Amino acid sequence: MTTPTGAAPALTPDQRERIEEAVDAAFDEQIAFTQRLIAEPSLRGAERSVQDVYEEALAERGMSVDRWRIDPADISSHPGYGPVAVSYDNAENVVGTIDSRTGGRSLILNGHVDVVPTGPISGWSRSPWDAPVRDGWLYGRGAGDMKAGHAASLFALDAVRAAGLEPAGRLHIQSVVEEESTGNGSLSALLRGYRADAVLIPEPEENMLVRANVGVIWCTVRIAGRPTHPREMSTGFNAIDAAYAVIARLRGLEERWNEERGDRPYFSDLEHPINVNIGGIRGGEWPSSVPAECELDVRVALYPGTAPDAIWEEIEDCLRSCADLPQLAGSVPTGLRNGFYAEGYILDPGSDAESVLGDSHRRVFGEELRTFTTPGYLDGRVFTNYGDMPSLVYGPRSEAIHGFDERVHLDSVRNVTKTMALFLAEWCGVERR
Repeated sequence: MTTPTGAAPALTPDQRERIEEAVDAAFDEQIAFTQRLIAEPSLRGAERSVQDVYEEALAERGMSVDRWRIDPADISSHPGYGPVAVSYDNAENVVGTIDSRTGGRSLILNGHVDVVPTGPISGWSRSPWDAPVRDGWLYGRGAGDMKAGHAASLFALDAVRAAGLEPAGRLHIQSVVEEESTGNGSLSALLRGYRADAVLIPEPEENMLVRANVGVIWCTVRIAGRPTHPREMSTGFNAIDAAYAVIARLRGLEERWNEERGDRPYFSDLEHPINVNIGGIRGGEWPSSVPAECELDVRVALYPGTAPDAIWEEIEDCLRSCADLPQLAGSVPTGLRNGFYAEGYILDPGSDAESVLGDSHRRVFGEELRTFTTPGYLDGRVFTNYGDMPSLVYGPRSEAIHGFDERVHLDSVRNVTKTMALFLAEWCGVERR
């Protein structure tokens, strides 16, 4: 798919005003649609129903729709692929397209529908799927990360059209899966041929633009113990006790990586950019048996420009070094990659896309667009690292993403939608409907 280039004529003041007014006029409908998305419990492997909703919305807008199931065999040889050990039977992407008619610049609006688990429901003030509005906030799992932003892509297009205009450049609106675990959804879309002059991903970024973010590796660490009866514990060793010693050794690796932050562009001001998270622990079969094994689910961050292979080698070296720990009695933990194997990225300053987004943000928010560095993963790395496309990750204010009572601020969503609509129109150019 080729990408036409060339700056579009600027919008007139009247056109900008009509676009912003159109966002306001449809905002109640936008909230209702976002609530509909939240009501679909689109956990990993269960995203099909929410993709049905999004596909219907794309088709209602007259977009040509492409829907396909991700086949790991099609993407597993790519360096950006994250290895998986789960079924992809329901892992489906949906892309809507408006073809260019007059040669404006092309744009991808990308969003993910997968959400993380809720944790104990008792920790929520209401069901994670109820999506109530309270005190200017919209609640629910995925409200911030990132169904509000994903809905905003559709309503930004609606606002341009309600103003009597149509994008002059080709537009793709992508609804992908696997952002929370591998990034394989966006990678599959890229390898299917979807490219553009710029990408905008409305993740919850506090009304700011991400300048840089870390890469991520997921792995499972297995520690083998020696089971015995508790009456003779000293003749064996406890794999769960040993796991704590392995975690401490991984923390030492984490500390060393964070000491390097002063030499890393955009990371020197962060107190602790590289985090090793122990996201799960499993072990033991019986209270009266010394555990024979323990498994740790581990998430490791890495700086942009650092190859995952290099960090994986350090992780494996660290695990091998654990053989000298007395808690392990000479046993060597093993690591298995089973998700993210992703390099981070930096959005180089000075692109035309960033300039246009900055102008649109300034008009709506009345202030300069701020940038920041995040120690979290983003699919922007797929487009920037492997597609050579400026990837603008920019979105609304949120709280408690991945936590209890996740929520997104509705005034922020409204203003971000206006910014996105103006950016879409300015970037792609417009023609009369």
